[in-house]
Amino acid sequence: MTKFDKKKLPSRHTTVGPDRAPHRSFYYAMKLTQKDVAKPFVGVVSTWNEAAPCNTSLMRQAQSVKKGVIEANGTPREFCTITVTDGIAMGHEGMKSSLISREVIADSTELTVRGHSYDALVGVAGCDKSLPGLMMAMCRLNVPSVFIYGGSILPGRYKGKDVTVVDVFEAVGKHSAGKISEKELTELELVACPSAGACGGQFTANTMACVSEAIGLALPYSSGTPAPYLERDKYSYLSGKAVMNLLEKKIRPRDIVTLKSLENAAVIVAATGGSTNAALHLPAIASECGIKFDLMDVAKIFKKTPYLADLKPGGKYVAKDMFEAGGVPIILKTLYDGGFIHGNCMTVTGKTMKENLKLVKFNDNQKVIRRYNNPLSLDGGVVGLKGNLAPDGAIVKVAGLKNLKFTGKARCFDTEEAAFDAVKKKKYKDGDVIIIRYEGPKGGPGMREMLSTTAAIYGQGNGEKVALITDGRFSGATRGFCVGHVGPEAFVGGPIALLKNGDVIDLDANKGTINVRLTANELKVRKKKWKPKKINFGSGTLWKYAQTVGPTHEGATTHPGGKKETKCYADI
Repeated sequence: MTKFDKKKLPSRHTTVGPDRAPHRSFYYAMKLTQKDVAKPFVGVVSTWNEAAPCNTSLMRQAQSVKKGVIEANGTPREFCTITVTDGIAMGHEGMKSSLISREVIADSTELTVRGHSYDALVGVAGCDKSLPGLMMAMCRLNVPSVFIYGGSILPGRYKGKDVTVVDVFEAVGKHSAGKISEKELTELELVACPSAGACGGQFTANTMACVSEAIGLALPYSSGTPAPYLERDKYSYLSGKAVMNLLEKKIRPRDIVTLKSLENAAVIVAATGGSTNAALHLPAIASECGIKFDLMDVAKIFKKTPYLADLKPGGKYVAKDMFEAGGVPIILKTLYDGGFIHGNCMTVTGKTMKENLKLVKFNDNQKVIRRYNNPLSLDGGVVGLKGNLAPDGAIVKVAGLKNLKFTGKARCFDTEEAAFDAVKKKKYKDGDVIIIRYEGPKGGPGMREMLSTTAAIYGQGNGEKVALITDGRFSGATRGFCVGHVGPEAFVGGPIALLKNGDVIDLDANKGTINVRLTANELKVRKKKWKPKKINFGSGTLWKYAQTVGPTHEGATTHPGGKKETKCYADI
């Protein structure tokens, strides 16, 4: 069993020497022994709560992590941090808290580790913002770290078909259009979510879970097993052992998260038709490491990546199906065989990606994942756009879309609520481009997702008859020609703020363009007449976030990141 010299670890500040006798007495109060206190301290953070099923299995899994740490001669210290669950925050003012929670998760984890001088970190997360939030904290602190996903929900069954929560959101639209009865809506909502775990399609949580393996911060196969399966506990236990191995070998997150591994992460997003939110989270993770990797850098990777996994919302299958097909490793394997994955990237196994994939064999006896040379489409399932309407860039999920071009007239709304009300009352026409603005990081504040609105449109049967553009975000569950992350945002006077009803907009996902038919001079004239809009929050967390948050294309972060770091926590 490895012995560690605590004189070189952060926990020496709380456990070593006569001056730290009062500190050690606190640990003895928690029934630790002198031997326990002499070992490295490993923070085990989970986002457990009873806010939503995404998080309810996490405390169980954290206990297994602790067993692995103890067996490998470490002392685990468990703590929890917050989550805001999009499925419940969606469609009302609560969604303003969602993206902000990513920063709070990262900040609170940093403060807990710094305040108590922990030597390493294992993070267990289950919902959209908690996954990138914990990965950001790991890169920021740069102590040996392992991430583990809490697992996806099992699919519900309704009328002989697998269903997810997205079917319920879309059923709201069907109900408003008179296509289903309230009784049918109730029947569906009662069966759509039958277990613990994150939303079951390739929405944001499962997208970022795939990222955790592709970027190298999670053990191979650890993201696939559904939350209710006790097999998850095995991966949690192994994650606890793995972090001690990293501590011994002095392998840190920034040894793992490099430009090449970030590119690997972008590849897995595109290949699985993943969430557009990844284009927000990957730049944020990169920023923590001091690496420039913005929205359009991500989009370049998306453009040259084949779309391989036939997953909801654009495809047929759910996360459980992908797990049964062979999970993330077989996608990485075929992508590596095709030259799309960098194999020399270090991972939390202590081995390179190439070494991890050496024994992985592609499973031809499944229909969920295709080989790299037989893709669903040659381009990735997510596309970056740029043009005079979005000089800083924008993003759209094209997986499952039949038409990749759209031209229509702008129908402008300054809040999501106004847009949703118009959709619910069917106050829009085929061919409209619905504009939802002042929902960006600063203008919202908080950059809300628009799933309620987009799902209602689909439920009404108009998903491919209109387009939607916003400086806010879309859920990973959104489908249709829905363009998000438009920058600069309306609040700072971006072109989206200057649009008027009737302006003609051209979208082309093939060329990667987003333009309004206005000259540079016409936009300039409108800009002179534009007046900044006041935000509705003069105090509290939302106000504070609006003062510090940066632009969307750089990840909407709230601090300068690793490039401005003068002292790394891991070296204190």
